[in-house]
Amino acid sequence: MSSVTIRFLFFVIILTPLLSVMKHPAIKPAPVKVTARLNWLSLKQVQDSARINPKPILIDLYTSWCGWCKVMDKKTYSDKNVIEYLQKNFYVVKLDAETKTDLNWYGRTYRFNPNYRANDFAVYLTNGNLSFPTTIVIPASNIPPQAIPGYLEPKDFEMIARYFGEDKYGKVAFNVFQQTFKSTW
Repeated sequence: MSSVTIRFLFFVIILTPLLSVMKHPAIKPAPVKVTARLNWLSLKQVQDSARINPKPILIDLYTSWCGWCKVMDKKTYSDKNVIEYLQKNFYVVKLDAETKTDLNWYGRTYRFNPNYRANDFAVYLTNGNLSFPTTIVIPASNIPPQAIPGYLEPKDFEMIARYFGEDKYGKVAFNVFQQTFKSTW
């Protein structure tokens, strides 16, 4: 092979692809959609963690058949602001109200109650007023659970989360807090 032929082949085989890449702007991959999720804890994990580092506890009380519970999962508990705030300021638990598994909470065992068709822990958390979804907040270990029934959009959820997360419960009446609250989400 002559040197001209070798140069020609070199140009065709090696340089053509390199030159064609240089003519076109770099193709950028589509940004990766990061879907952060809440780190739901078990009741045992929450009890162990709260003893070491006390924080309010938020329990998402749901059932498998509850449509609004699924909407709240998809819209509220998937919202980046909700996730960020809850992970920083609360211990979070997702609890099926109809679980037939025995649940232990600070030395007491709760069992499925056929009269309510729910676990007695769910009955305790809601003071017997079961509805789904219900957001339960336990501000501190010596304060009874606070049940907020119904679907909450992120903007409505923010006010409740901040009321408990910023330790306003028991110090500022909720209606006063509500009047002065400015949403940042």
